[in-house]
Amino acid sequence: MAGLIKREDIDEVRQRTDIKEVVDGYVTLKGAGLGSYKGLCPFHDERSPSFTVRPQVGRYHCFGCGEDGDVISFVQKLDHTSFHEAVEKLAARIGYELRYEDGGTGPSREEVGKRQRLLDAHKIADEFFRAQLLTAGAAEGRKFLQQRGFDRAAADHFGVGYAPQGWDALLKHLRGRGFTDAELKLTGMFSEGNRGIYDRFRGRLIWPIRDIAGDTIGFGARKLYEDDQGPKYLNTPETTLYKKSQVLYGIDLAKRNIAKDRQLVVVEGYTDVMACHLAGIPTAVATCGTAFAADHIKIARRLLSDDGTGGEVIFTFDGDAAGQKAALRAFEEDQRFVAQTYVAVEPTGADPCDLRQTRGDAAVRDLISSRRPLFEFAIRATLRRHNLDTVEGRVAALRESAPVVAQIRDAGLRPGYARELAGWLGMPIEDVTRAVAAAAKRGPAGAQASGAQASGSQAGGAAGRSNAAGYNQAPGSGQNVPGVAALPPSGVLPSFHRPDPRDPVASMERQALEVALQEPAMLGGAAWERFATARFATPAYQAIHDAIRATAPGFSGDAVQWVEALRQEVPEPLQALVSELAVVPLPAHTAEAVQKYCRDILARLFELQITRVKADKLGQLQRLDAAAHPEAFQQLNRELMMLEMERRSLRSDA
Repeated sequence: MAGLIKREDIDEVRQRTDIKEVVDGYVTLKGAGLGSYKGLCPFHDERSPSFTVRPQVGRYHCFGCGEDGDVISFVQKLDHTSFHEAVEKLAARIGYELRYEDGGTGPSREEVGKRQRLLDAHKIADEFFRAQLLTAGAAEGRKFLQQRGFDRAAADHFGVGYAPQGWDALLKHLRGRGFTDAELKLTGMFSEGNRGIYDRFRGRLIWPIRDIAGDTIGFGARKLYEDDQGPKYLNTPETTLYKKSQVLYGIDLAKRNIAKDRQLVVVEGYTDVMACHLAGIPTAVATCGTAFAADHIKIARRLLSDDGTGGEVIFTFDGDAAGQKAALRAFEEDQRFVAQTYVAVEPTGADPCDLRQTRGDAAVRDLISSRRPLFEFAIRATLRRHNLDTVEGRVAALRESAPVVAQIRDAGLRPGYARELAGWLGMPIEDVTRAVAAAAKRGPAGAQASGAQASGSQAGGAAGRSNAAGYNQAPGSGQNVPGVAALPPSGVLPSFHRPDPRDPVASMERQALEVALQEPAMLGGAAWERFATARFATPAYQAIHDAIRATAPGFSGDAVQWVEALRQEVPEPLQALVSELAVVPLPAHTAEAVQKYCRDILARLFELQITRVKADKLGQLQRLDAAAHPEAFQQLNRELMMLEMERRSLRSDA
């Protein structure tokens, strides 16, 4: 099992990865000054671009919503992966082999190469199947889609394709693209017989199954012809890429809406996902031939930010016995969620695809709107197993349903459902309340409920163990840990108010810090001495200036490491401001113009410092008794003259 990634390797991946290339895969970027790029923010809706990327310092910042970070945090947020997974993905992208603490291991360079070959084979196969859907031989596949209300645009959106009849159409195509049979055997797209390998999917409609990052890792295939002796649906078998217990169909299309709306809708099939999305439920996903279980829940909780502050999971099942059984299986996993779980069951047994086909998009939306709490469904299902017309049946039903009520996480809802249960059973409320209380004390319901809370706490704790830079840290510790600024003796961080942009002094100080963060080479020699002794009137800017003074001596890294080092040095509330200062485009479009702008800004800063020192010395001069202290009087005058000469020199050099 992989251990913690070594910090120096995290730094190396961050440094070597071109953040612009990564962001370009999600956002259309355009030049915005020398070394800066802008685009529409992927984290919030906007009409004019305020999302800025500065490759030289390896950071992005949105001046609209305030989101900022480095290439690792960008992949984390956009692909909804953990820090560990994001680093491994970026390392694979640049071919860097990671090392792990405590003897842990990760994927070797050879394994990374094999995985990429498998992904390449799936990508080419995906394109092949999609192209085949437009051929004459795929008429039956197109008919199937049309009969279910899916046009060509829908097929294109979901990447639906067609596997030709025959035995080796895909095999020949991939061989022609340079793949060996040994490689193709590992993809799961081929079966093997006495004469070698042959296409696994033949004469079927094809759905690409993609991971959360959008890479195709498998396929689902639907039977079209009567002479096909195979199952109705045939999926890719387990491979190194495709683990059905960890895959949710449609997650690549739904992930952003799930995170934004904090809603996950779980349906049963590929066409149900398509129907939901087209009907206005873009949070729908489906399992791939398996029950919704623990590994799926991990994905869902990460997307939902399942920390007890909201969110909902809605299961849709057929109204038949199999659907009810599936719903009760889902209820067994309910306590793993902090979010509220619901079930939406169509009384006629129609699935979302059937509903959309026969009654339109509104019927699909109404189905989801009609959701009922999953525990209510479980209670009613439990009661249906007993004869409530007899005393014995009612007592047995109470014994079985009381633990279900005891599992309701919302303590405010429990008494209400105890009263509902009393009504459904026709029993005194006191008897039901006692039974529920006894069930809660007995467990395992109580233990499961507390386990869910622990799970929620653990999720929050995981976030606490990785700081803004992604380094591992001890939970609950803010002392002597990389990425966490040391607290002052009071234990309380100072309050930093955003400076007034109309304040000319604050504006100039900000511009000086932009230069220091983006062009630190300008602070060489005498310029550094002047900068280091400068005083900033704005508290937030003074704190960043202090971080620069603490970091610069002996620093030997590049621009990416420079900004990251400063972020780790400042108090946490100022880390986003450091990112902002590091990416804001400088008002210059050539290298020469940038140099001139930086010199001008630093000269203004130094002139301001001289003016402040002169004001202090003039005050001393006015308070001094010249007759009593003639030498001190003359010394102050000489110092004032030198300061004035220095000020004039700065103006002439600018």
